[in-house]
This record gives sequence, structure tokens and C-alpha cells, in this order.
Amino acid sequence: MEIHLKIIGYMLITLALVHAIFPKYFHWKEELKSLSLMNRQMMIVHTFFIALTVFLMGCVFVIESNDLIETNFGKKITLGLAIFWSIRLIMQLFVYSPKLWRGKKFETIVHVFFTCFWVYISTVTWVIWFK
Repeated sequence: MEIHLKIIGYMLITLALVHAIFPKYFHWKEELKSLSLMNRQMMIVHTFFIALTVFLMGCVFVIESNDLIETNFGKKITLGLAIFWSIRLIMQLFVYSPKLWRGKKFETIVHVFFTCFWVYISTVTWVIWFK
């Protein structure tokens, strides 16, 4: 199970770093122009903190994988992560509109990949909690 946590950790670190290209890839300079200054800055700041949180979670998965599995405190943290990533999976499936990816090859691949990734993280963390 430890190897799964390390794989997840490295993938989360990569995902966090990918957030750096979001503003350019999603054309935020133009797309966010119509928002108020407060909403525009909230979007940027919240994206930064989401990336930071994902990065730090990845670090915990990599560095403390054994403790997450073997210690009572680690299992409690794993329960929190299981809930967090399960809710993220639900959002992926029921909040994002299929109009965003359906009929678009790249977007469909990304959608399927992240759906599988959230299932993987959720499954591993729940297995650790119930073990």
C-alpha cells in the first residue's frame, strides 16, 4: 500500500506544479477581464492555495506514507484525505458539465484520466482507513 501512496504523492506534486500553466492555458488575462477586481484576484489567489495544498498533500503522501498506514494519527489523516478526495470525485462526476469535455478528444482524455485518478486516490485512502 505504501507504494500506492508514493505514486499518488508524486502525481499530486506534478498536478500542483501544472497549476502554474493554468493562467496562460485557460487565457485568464482575457477570460477574467470581465470579473470585478475582487473576483479576479480571488480566482488567482484560490488557485495558488489549491496548488499549494495539493503540493503539500503530495509531499505528505511521499514522505510520510509509512506513518499514514501504520500509526493511529496517520490513519485519521488518511480518513480526512479519503473524504476530501471522494468529494472531489463526486464533483468531477456530477458538478462539471459534460459539455466541457463531451465530443472533444483532449478534454475527454483529461476528464477520464482525472476521474480514474480521483477513484484511485479515494480507493487507496479508504482501504488504508478500513485496514
